[in-house]
Amino acid sequence: MEYKTDIEIAQACQMKKITEIAQIAGVPEEYLEQYGNYKAKVDYRMLKDLADRPDGKLILVTAITPTPAGEGKTTTSVGLADGLRKIGKNSIAALREPSLGPVFGIKGGAAGGGYAQVVPMEDINLHFTGDFHAIGAANNLLAAMLDNHIQQGNSLGIDPKQVTWKRAVDMNDRQLRHIVSGLGGRVQGVPREDGFEITVASEIMAVLCLASDIPDLKARLGRIIVGYKYDGSPVTAHELKAEGAMAALLKDALKPNLVQTLEGTPVFVHGGPFANIAHGCNSVTATRMALKLGDYVVTEAGFAADLGSEKFFDIKCRMAGLTPAACVVVATVRALKYHGGVPKTELNTENLEALEKGLPNLLQHVGNVKNVFGLPCVVAINAFPTDTKAELDLVEAKCKELGVNVALSEVWARGGEGGMALAEEVVRLCEEENHFGFSYTLDCSIEQKIHDIAHNVYHAKHCLLLPNAKKKAKMLTDLGFDRLPICMAKTQYSFSDDPTLLGAPQDFTLNVTDLKVCTGAGFIVAYTGDIMTMPGLPKVPAAEKIDVDENGVISGLF
Repeated sequence: MEYKTDIEIAQACQMKKITEIAQIAGVPEEYLEQYGNYKAKVDYRMLKDLADRPDGKLILVTAITPTPAGEGKTTTSVGLADGLRKIGKNSIAALREPSLGPVFGIKGGAAGGGYAQVVPMEDINLHFTGDFHAIGAANNLLAAMLDNHIQQGNSLGIDPKQVTWKRAVDMNDRQLRHIVSGLGGRVQGVPREDGFEITVASEIMAVLCLASDIPDLKARLGRIIVGYKYDGSPVTAHELKAEGAMAALLKDALKPNLVQTLEGTPVFVHGGPFANIAHGCNSVTATRMALKLGDYVVTEAGFAADLGSEKFFDIKCRMAGLTPAACVVVATVRALKYHGGVPKTELNTENLEALEKGLPNLLQHVGNVKNVFGLPCVVAINAFPTDTKAELDLVEAKCKELGVNVALSEVWARGGEGGMALAEEVVRLCEEENHFGFSYTLDCSIEQKIHDIAHNVYHAKHCLLLPNAKKKAKMLTDLGFDRLPICMAKTQYSFSDDPTLLGAPQDFTLNVTDLKVCTGAGFIVAYTGDIMTMPGLPKVPAAEKIDVDENGVISGLF
């Protein structure tokens, strides 16, 4: 059989007009704002008309710890939504928007893969409907107003050495991590240390994903802390009179985007914070819309279950009052062998010993979902042709010891038909008794919440707040922010803060280096290890392979 790339499969798809997808989803015409023929925004005010309609079942798709072998979380999410439709269920997916940084960096496209994709794939992976540009503009407007205030007399008494607000650009650009701005003389600004974050790490992204409407958006934007005054008190965007203009830039970005899968299943794609440095979920508004329109809603959280799903549960669900019905943990035999010590070049060879060594990573994620968060769970094995029966049998046997079933997912090769077995198991799980809960309570100290995540979710032996983090914890407690949830900024490649510790490491210490309060988003970010909020490009960026021909047809996205 001739192999086709993701983009070739997507470009061969005969998409339905977005008006037809809206009819399938049940979106009234008056709330649909078309962006061409195949994508549209849906006005969030539709939720008021649907307020009395019962919610559907919310299904979270998460995964094992990422490896270079890939796991296929988005592919599985898309295929599961299609599979649910194949077995006669009214399903809708609610996913995140891809960031340009990884698209041009190491990851390539992020709209699923094979025959389980969201389309128009090129639009979604590139500028889409402009949401990220609006977020970057709002972020940088606030930065400009902040520095202008300092330049124009600084009546608020802002300490330039305690400015915490960074500029943003949606690109992997390590050159901008640490810079000095305002050089060139008195009229060019006040010189100070500065820096950029990637747009998905901006607090504006988190605010957009957690806001419910424009009044809530403006209130959250106004609460953002941009730095501290000489007397130690925080400076907010409201004091700079910035929230109105920022909200004006974001008013359309607040509306979820409606697109479709290759098989015509409606999909909301909206928001896209990274889960290693932010809360890693699509917008609350998009999820709520999907729940009002669909009987089964498939959503995903970034990276592995220790990051994305922990924040989905402890931050998004807690803030929005959402209760998931079931959870899918995606794994591949190849990735589990990698966690067992097999180099990437040898992953296609059967190796039961390495698989057994790597399985604790999967089992720890599954155990967390079941025992810490109290949700019914299924393991979806994303199938590869090189998987052997003995390897698949071993994964199934180990999962059954935890009381968890395994479903083989063949959505990459077969689309929704390859997700029907997984869909049947998910529907069964959604009817099981639900004991959903959180990994920590809000009424304990900042330090205790961090310790609870480290011990309950990461299984760390010790959790150490370094002196700077301890100082910040006291300061934030004194300012009255100690009852906020915690957003852990941690490497995605390990349960620990050391990306080289694969599998399910034991006896490690989690080192917390710094804390930052995000009062607009409503959480405290705890930085661990040497985590950064601005990635860099790899030696051979994916951008080198991306091109466009004279007819405007894009190639090289994968």
